[in-house]
Amino acid sequence: MTTQQVNKVVLAYSGGLDTSVILKWLQEEYACEVVTFTADLGQGEDIEPAREKAKLLGIKEIYIEDLREEFVKDYVFPMFRANALYEGLYLLGTSIARPLIAKRQIEIAKEVGADAVSHGATGKGNDQVRFELGYYALQPDIKVIAPWREWDLASRTKLIAYAEANQIPVPKDKRGEAPFSVDANLLHISAEGKVLEDPALPPEEYVFSRTVAPEDAPNTPEHVKIQFAGGDPVAINGKEMSPATLLTELNRLGGKHGIGRLDLVENRFVGMKSRGIYETPGGTVLLAARRAVESITLDRGAAHLKDELMPRYAELVYNGFWFAPEREMLQAAIDNCQDMVNGEVELKLYKGNIIIVGRTSPNSLYSEDLVTFEEGAADYDHHDAHGFIRLNALRLRVSEMARRRMKP
Repeated sequence: MTTQQVNKVVLAYSGGLDTSVILKWLQEEYACEVVTFTADLGQGEDIEPAREKAKLLGIKEIYIEDLREEFVKDYVFPMFRANALYEGLYLLGTSIARPLIAKRQIEIAKEVGADAVSHGATGKGNDQVRFELGYYALQPDIKVIAPWREWDLASRTKLIAYAEANQIPVPKDKRGEAPFSVDANLLHISAEGKVLEDPALPPEEYVFSRTVAPEDAPNTPEHVKIQFAGGDPVAINGKEMSPATLLTELNRLGGKHGIGRLDLVENRFVGMKSRGIYETPGGTVLLAARRAVESITLDRGAAHLKDELMPRYAELVYNGFWFAPEREMLQAAIDNCQDMVNGEVELKLYKGNIIIVGRTSPNSLYSEDLVTFEEGAADYDHHDAHGFIRLNALRLRVSEMARRRMKP
């Protein structure tokens, strides 16, 4: 049952069965005007059919936007400056897309005078949290409608029956039970649920769509050079590219060589464990290259502090706190050291592996003269090491002597 009066709602609309049913349900249950918003984040599907479907359902205000460049430039790249990995493995492909969608929904709501927003995330997943934390952070008094927490259409059979009763087209390939759920954008594609729910069973090859199996990848390795400026990649093999174009090319290269597959059991923010199959070919290549260029451009203290901050940063993104002040504080700290992260990294891609071949930078802190085993720079005096070691060993020696005094 509805508990609030709504005049106009902006719906995050994919054009698929679920959100089309939600669209009609909002019109009936809330007797309100619906505005649809469909974002192209590089999911690899034509989103224009969403326009015709929305028109068919009587929608007058339809927003369809290509947000790929903004997505990569303002969300993916800043997150990668943190080298963020959730639980040490997950590159946060789904998580990082939600704040941008939420932001545009709120912006559109202000443009059209809507008093509510709605999404199609289920009541068990993380996305409901990510969307709604974004909404409230940007417009505290916005009304949020989450149909999956309100209606009784709890099965695919009921969804299809509702669609048929309301003249909502249901493609033939959508009538059967989907073997698993898919989420895709330019950074990754994920699969979870149904046939993938048992973590003891390996995923079948048909689950993967962006990467070839490593054993089927080319037998000849491919060398790739990635150029960085201010912490972000700007060119591949000397060719400058826009953020979205660059990530698209890294996806092609990584996918061709079977790079970026991940089978993960993760801890959802809502409290349960879930099993997901992720493909992030371009992001996996980018992370390896970034760490390589940072290895020669970042001071040890800055590099180690970044690694200490990273798990907290990744958790904030995963849990939906992109617009929280603590995420912005961490971002400012991370970005503060990125002006030094310039240079070029050469990688060898081969059958699921990324091998660092070389790295150079005009800001390199690596000194061959200092590190050589031969006679090197006058700045380093071997005799200084004696006092350095004695001072660092002092507390260890004192502790051991105290333990010995305690022995009978």
